[in-house]
Amino acid sequence: MRKILIKIKDNTFIIKEKIKLSSEYKNIINTNVISCNELVFSDEYILNNKKIVATFINELTKTYNIDTLIIEKNDFAMQFIDIVKNNKLITSLILKEDSPLTFKMCEAIMHSYIKNVNCYTLQPFMIEYLDKYDILVESRNEILYLSKFMIDNNLSIFSSIFYKMTITLDLPMNESDEQDFEAFCKINKYLKTINVFIVNKNDLEYIIKTLRANNKKNIKIIIHENISNLEVIEYLKNFNKKKSKRYKIYFKLEYSNEYLKDNIFKQTNISILRTCGYLILLIVFFSFGYVLYDNYKSMQNDRSIKENITKVIEINNSEEIINELNKDKGEDEKLVVNEDIASLLNVNPEVVGWIKINNTNIDYPIVQGVDNKYYLKHNFYLESDNNGWVFMDYRNDTQELSDNIILYAHNRYQSGVMFGTLQNTLRYNWYSNAENHTISFRTLYEDLEYQVFSVYKITTTTDYMKTIFADDTDRLNFFNMLKNRSIYDFGVELSGDDKIITLSTCADDYNRYVLHAVLKTNK
Repeated sequence: MRKILIKIKDNTFIIKEKIKLSSEYKNIINTNVISCNELVFSDEYILNNKKIVATFINELTKTYNIDTLIIEKNDFAMQFIDIVKNNKLITSLILKEDSPLTFKMCEAIMHSYIKNVNCYTLQPFMIEYLDKYDILVESRNEILYLSKFMIDNNLSIFSSIFYKMTITLDLPMNESDEQDFEAFCKINKYLKTINVFIVNKNDLEYIIKTLRANNKKNIKIIIHENISNLEVIEYLKNFNKKKSKRYKIYFKLEYSNEYLKDNIFKQTNISILRTCGYLILLIVFFSFGYVLYDNYKSMQNDRSIKENITKVIEINNSEEIINELNKDKGEDEKLVVNEDIASLLNVNPEVVGWIKINNTNIDYPIVQGVDNKYYLKHNFYLESDNNGWVFMDYRNDTQELSDNIILYAHNRYQSGVMFGTLQNTLRYNWYSNAENHTISFRTLYEDLEYQVFSVYKITTTTDYMKTIFADDTDRLNFFNMLKNRSIYDFGVELSGDDKIITLSTCADDYNRYVLHAVLKTNK
């Protein structure tokens, strides 16, 4: 049983472990002593009588005008932060131990009235996290702490943790890595894939327990190991059979080619191989037929919608529509001028523009929903459609032209509809032709031209989808990052006050095709 000393000095509570008891305290075993400037409690008493201790603390805070809490050891910091969480007078916290601030402490501090924190070190993202609640953090160690988990997954800032879709776990993890993995699971909203390389049953159980505790679903755990451990194999079999669908967490094994050759093929015979061959051929035949039919249907639907759009533009009285739209416009508001786009508002009131790229099939009116999900499964006529439609990021604005206009669409590469031909821009015969470098982007308010400056394929990430910038320097750094990724140097110079357009589509489950172009002229 430990004795915890709460000492009052000036306007401060000092919390420390009482190692050597004075003669006054030597007979203390299960009792607790309160003097005019010191309180001694057993840790067991504090645990079982938190409200009573909090009442003492609150009264002393008022009596001695205390506003600062100094805690010598982090292992009882959580307990005392919780005790003072409703105390409005204690606004400063000093953690004396030379060890990192944990995410659990951050959460506890965030739910208190503490506004100033001094600690040895902490993860950079925690500074951002606490700053959202106007809590100022001071680190005594100039080098901010990063665990191996955070370094391996490039998780130094809050936004990268929030948007990260794929991570790697280096197992087994130490206590610090486990704390950061648990913090990541609490903050992140988009995780889809976890890669692991060397596993045992305990590691897998820990991962599943952490994911479930944070209500993570539709997670694929890819194990890159030639597993021979019978305990692990049995665990995976039972999990996939009984729990995978219920938890919506899935394991996938990635065996090496050498392992498959040495272990799988040894256990098969020619008869099984022949039967499997026939089945595969049958599956391929029907799959190929289905793909052909699906592509034909996609092209027909796309062609039909485009023909109807053309008819709408020809029939509608666009001049009357434009006059109505401009009727109540203020002096500082842009006037609607594009007749073709305005005439489509009666069909879909969410139409915002039109995109056209030379030597591709990309020539579509653009819509903008209230989120980035609806038009993944609905077409221009708001009908359910697997083709979806070309849509603009819901955060963008075409009237006050956004710094980074982002357009999305499905990659229907086999039929070539939507952004099915965006991948053409990564081919030499496209990007080497200067006629293809100018993109037409028409909005309701103006006709714009953008100059292509970057095309690339990248592992799924959201770092190129930034729409808000602190200043011109931040904006230029972002543009240069995009330019440096390009597979071809378009020779375009960028400045900090430029505006760009981004086109993004899936290449496969783990990669994206991306194109960026900079605004070069207003017609």
